[in-house]
Amino acid sequence: MIRHIVLWTLHNPADAPRFKADLDSCRGLVDGMGAFEVAIRTPELDGNCDVVLYSQFRDKAALDAYLQHPHHQAVAAGVAALRKSRHSLDYQLQETTP
Repeated sequence: MIRHIVLWTLHNPADAPRFKADLDSCRGLVDGMGAFEVAIRTPELDGNCDVVLYSQFRDKAALDAYLQHPHHQAVAAGVAALRKSRHSLDYQLQETTP
């Protein structure tokens, strides 16, 4: 299992709902996608980014399929002008045996 987490800081935090809506349209794009959650920073809570994506994929092939999917690529290109910065981390979940 692979987790794919991305955080964005926007030029204008007021654009966060639009940014989130665009990202939400990527939910379920490929087989092997599990968890997919997009959230906007809650003003009264600590944070230094405006939008976060938390997603999970069965394997690297599923993550690659998502990243290369034409709809994902179009969304990424469409929101690029809204972002000031982007940080991401992909990591493999360690299998544990009970």
